[in-house]
Amino acid sequence: MKAVVYRSYGGPEVLEVAEVPDPKVGPDSVLVSVKAAAVNPVDWKMREGYLDGVFDVFFPVIPGWDVAGRVEAPGFAAPEFSVGDEVIGYVRQDAVRNGTFAEKVAAPVRTLARKPHNLSWAQAAGLPLAGLTAYQALVHGLKVGDGDTVLIHAAAGGVGALAVQIARAQGARVIGTASERNHGYLRSLGAEPVAYGEGLADRVRAIGTVTASLDLVGDDSAAATAELGVAPHRIASIVDASVAQAGGVYVFVRPDGADLSALVDLVEAGKVTVDVEKVFPLERAADAMRLNAEGHTRGKIAIEVG
Repeated sequence: MKAVVYRSYGGPEVLEVAEVPDPKVGPDSVLVSVKAAAVNPVDWKMREGYLDGVFDVFFPVIPGWDVAGRVEAPGFAAPEFSVGDEVIGYVRQDAVRNGTFAEKVAAPVRTLARKPHNLSWAQAAGLPLAGLTAYQALVHGLKVGDGDTVLIHAAAGGVGALAVQIARAQGARVIGTASERNHGYLRSLGAEPVAYGEGLADRVRAIGTVTASLDLVGDDSAAATAELGVAPHRIASIVDASVAQAGGVYVFVRPDGADLSALVDLVEAGKVTVDVEKVFPLERAADAMRLNAEGHTRGKIAIEVG
């Protein structure tokens, strides 16, 4: 099969398209014919070696953890899915080797859910990692619900846009930080936008009293949240692990079929959608990663495969 691979750590230039063997399908895995994959910051951070101390990495590596595609063959202990089923998945495995930037991927059953019928392949591929990150932070970590006002830092990004919609679906009011060019976009998602930068806490305070906060960017977000008097156990971050030491919630997203199915239900109920900024062919995966690494995109970047 055709796949994007890298044979050593490095920049986008280490990526190449190569012919590699089809993946083997374990008993509780499902062979998925990939229609689309999504690019996430972890993909290029992994490629550059930043997570070498966290994961066992076996070269050559096929990058990518997000997938949308059709089941080609279920493992003999995977009755949950049948040939032809349309699925999505956050296919993070225990070791880094066989990812989703390929024509086929063997995905553990625990990483999959059915594809939402009202999303394109590219949109569906953008839901798992970003959606699960937001869902696990807001629903499990912060237990956001009616009566909450949630401050989401970097609310217009891939995770942020989904976090806004999930928080709204939970009944919360949302205040989101973003550059001014994205304020209209945040309003369209149901958030009240505020600009980044000095005086952030005062601008937020003028809108309302924040009861929970989700940090997706780092920098001075924690300091601004502290100024607002948010209780430590109602502060979550996906970039600053030190929040856990202060009683907050640090989130490193984990594969969870039940959570992913809950997201699918929200999408099909019209409460959550996925915005895709740009779609690249498999052969231009390096360009897709470069664009993601710039950090200025609104919504998701997808790679079209099948």
